[in-house]
Amino acid sequence: MSCVIFGAGKIARGFVGHLLYLSGIDFVFVEKVDALCDLINERGEYLVNILGDSSKNTVVKNAKALKFSQKEEISAAIAEADCVFTSVGGKNLNDITEYLAAGIEKRAETNPKPMNIITCENWKKPADILRDGIAAKLSEENKAFLAEKVGITEAVIMRSGIEATPDLLAKDPLVVNVQNFWKFPFDASRTKAPMPENMICLEPIYEFTGFLERKFYTYNAANGTTSFVGAVLGYKYIADAAYDPRILELLDGVYKETATALSKKHNFPFDEQWAFTRTSLNKLQDRNIVDYIERNARDPMRKLGPDDRLVGSARLCLEYGVVPESLSVAIACAMYYEEPTDEFAVELKRMREEEGIPAIIEKVCKLDVNGELAKLIMAKVQLIKEWGWVK
Repeated sequence: MSCVIFGAGKIARGFVGHLLYLSGIDFVFVEKVDALCDLINERGEYLVNILGDSSKNTVVKNAKALKFSQKEEISAAIAEADCVFTSVGGKNLNDITEYLAAGIEKRAETNPKPMNIITCENWKKPADILRDGIAAKLSEENKAFLAEKVGITEAVIMRSGIEATPDLLAKDPLVVNVQNFWKFPFDASRTKAPMPENMICLEPIYEFTGFLERKFYTYNAANGTTSFVGAVLGYKYIADAAYDPRILELLDGVYKETATALSKKHNFPFDEQWAFTRTSLNKLQDRNIVDYIERNARDPMRKLGPDDRLVGSARLCLEYGVVPESLSVAIACAMYYEEPTDEFAVELKRMREEEGIPAIIEKVCKLDVNGELAKLIMAKVQLIKEWGWVK
């Protein structure tokens, strides 16, 4: 039994690769960064450090990686794989479609068994992006094989991968610090082949859309709130920010707003959804997870997008008759995020100072500047100025 993992970053190594290794399943990474491939192949192993429970730490052995230049080897690996996983970051999905298409063509020719591709991305509709991108590169005959034999589906990644400390990296430059979380829920309704029977922690979900939105508009909205409000209040670490009474009050509002909207949309009992928010807060406040505000707030222009964690959540709330008061405070704070090492934060600051908040609302958030949500955000901008959070 073998699998292919596109990407070799923290989640690829510290979650997908980790679970496959513990399941006794052989796998190979496919990685764009040649230096990372070389390091994996030279060392052949890496440490997965479980935050808060070192008894579960694992040295993943026999690690190997293929470079993007090794096209034939990648195609051969896909052709023989029991399953392919992607963990490349949503904005990079189109970069791997040509490799997946070539692998599917080879599989159709040499090993025409059904297969699954599982996206492990914190992104909107990653499976659709992959399927469309792959299909555009296939012949009509192989498009039929794709439609009939290749299940492209999505997983929700609930485990966080955290930057390792300098002392750990000195011992093992591939070490990954990860949260002590083990469930691997995936959309079982779109698979075309059985998942590896001996892979641990897999959790098939058949009503996946509601589950995915529940995670995104609960966990991601809360993370965005804590990150951006924490940043303007001067915090360095997520867990420290998540204990600030001002942020806790906002989080309580964000959770109520998103829980009400999600309950209405998907007919969840509100109490059940409210209980789910506690798991989110527990994660944010877990001091075993030494996670930086800067890492979570990185690329603020994307995170202020119309479908992302804050604006997307606020739009969902309005759609279901919930006024996103607390979410709008978080959005206002995000517009004042500053980090000189982040090119997107630098551009956001330039837009704010040279073009004004309405330009960010229109160009980044893609909102009607005269609409209800835009007006609410503008009011919250004025409010956080009155509070002295921003100038």
